[in-house]
Formats: sequence, C-alpha cells, structure tokens
Amino acid sequence: MPAAAVIENDIRQLLDSPSSGDEAPTLAHIEDALTTGYAHSMALEAEQSRLQRRIADLAVELVDDDDALPDPELKRLAQELKATCRSLAGLRTLLDSLRTRADAARPA
Repeated sequence: MPAAAVIENDIRQLLDSPSSGDEAPTLAHIEDALTTGYAHSMALEAEQSRLQRRIADLAVELVDDDDALPDPELKRLAQELKATCRSLAGLRTLLDSLRTRADAARPA
C-alpha cells in the first residue's frame, strides 16, 4: 500500500474512533498522525511544484517546435499533476478534521 494511502487510512481511523473512553486515541497519537500528515502534505506540494515547472518547460519547448504535436510526456505530467492536486486536497481536508479533533482533546 502506498505511503499516502497508509497515512490517510491512519487519519480516517483516528477520526472514526471514539473521542473519549478506553477506545479513544491519545493526544500524542493524534499529534503524531498530524505531524506525519503535514510532512506528507509538504512532499506533495514539492511534487506539485516540480510537475508544474516541468510542464511549463515542455510548453516552452513546444512553442519552438514547428510541428507542435501533442507531447506524450506533457500529457503524462498533466495527469500526474492532477492526481497530486487531488491527493493534496484530500489530505488537507483530513488534516483539518484531525486538527479539530486534536484541539478538542487538549485539556482546557
């Protein structure tokens, strides 16, 4: 299972678990998941930037090409960028929910 799926699955399990009682996750466990999730979010943002730069570079190269045929690498990169953006948006939503859960678990 890819790391992203594992991280998202862990966050979903924490969100689905009881908020109090013996079955409730500890604040430390929630915060560990947040840290891991934010680290993965930063990695996705870096990948997103890399893909955007490569797409821009290819677009500039195509402008100089008289044939200007669609480039298969450009299509592949665009698909990867779309998937990365989707993963990042989903992870951010989960992290927002988990952050709310962590705030509620902190002592007043």
